[in-house]
Amino acid sequence: MEKKIYKKILIATDGSAGAKKAADTGIEIARMSGAKVHTAYVIDTSSYSSVPKDPRWEEAMYAQFRELGKEATSYVEEKAKAAGVEVEALLLEGHPAEEIVNFAERNEVDLVVMGSLGKSGIERFLIGSVSEKVVRTSKVPVLVVRGKSS
Repeated sequence: MEKKIYKKILIATDGSAGAKKAADTGIEIARMSGAKVHTAYVIDTSSYSSVPKDPRWEEAMYAQFRELGKEATSYVEEKAKAAGVEVEALLLEGHPAEEIVNFAERNEVDLVVMGSLGKSGIERFLIGSVSEKVVRTSKVPVLVVRGKSS
């Protein structure tokens, strides 16, 4: 009996076109290797830590982020199920790169698959990209699927 190369694959998604392309790639790898897929959307709470807390605003924002997360992960869930791949969706909260890396390490993930937003110039210099940070800090192999450049 062959040993599976990948047993657990984490597909990190933000719902963008690049993330969907990455999801399609990750699902195909999972289908070929018989791996289970975890798909995660991270609600970035680090961006709002300096904003004064207004409970009504905060609850409205969280509801909106949860909805975005459900939409993003449902795409991966539907595609995985259609491909006959076991899938589990989750919403995480915190700094996206840290949450992705921590989840992968805590859950013995064999491969992280994610898209690249292709940020450039000052935006990339100021905030960096999530995929870049995950690649730099992850102990788990990371596959970054680049979107089509325009």
